[in-house]
Amino acid sequence: GAGIAMLLVPLSVWQRLDWMLLLAAFGLLILVLGKATKLSEKLMSTDKVYEGAMKLGVTTNTYDADGEVKLTRPIPDLSLIDLRETAQTFVGDQMQLPPMVSAVKKDGVPLYKLARKGIEVERKERFMHVYRFAISAYEDSMAYFDVACTKGAYVRTLAYDLGEKIGCGAHLSSLRRTASGTFNIADACPFEELVKLSTPELADRVIPILKLAGLSA
Repeated sequence: GAGIAMLLVPLSVWQRLDWMLLLAAFGLLILVLGKATKLSEKLMSTDKVYEGAMKLGVTTNTYDADGEVKLTRPIPDLSLIDLRETAQTFVGDQMQLPPMVSAVKKDGVPLYKLARKGIEVERKERFMHVYRFAISAYEDSMAYFDVACTKGAYVRTLAYDLGEKIGCGAHLSSLRRTASGTFNIADACPFEELVKLSTPELADRVIPILKLAGLSA
């Protein structure tokens, strides 16, 4: 059939995918089937919502927990209000510098391939918009947040930039995508359940292409 299926993907599945997906990342994954693949680019260009955690005081070369520690700095005396006020300064239009470990290309070569060789090159900033960057809790150097942003925004870079603004550095510890455009993780099917479904049951989980076209309009 043609349409899409929404999955709630666990950590073990992400680990089987390519390098560029955070090993500590999971959440909503949209699978496009059959003729609906023609709408994939449009579907992927929608706004995204994530929830995650960042660790203050430690900076890594990849901006996330999978990278090598570059610098450790003391964390100033911060309150939850302080963090919320700092996060609020990142809301709105801005230019963001993509990390070296990313799929952005330089002269036709993905940056991550250069990063694997230990090569760092000059990158161009890219326009992005943050609709919401809210800190929900702060405990033991860990700040928990949710963020709504445009396609192409790097949450890892947001964590890094916030850490630099505070002065102690930070890196992304975990990330979970909860929404992509009109699709929400509340409507997704956990991977473990999906593989147990019969063919008719699986077909019921697929959104028909005609309905899909209306949702993505």
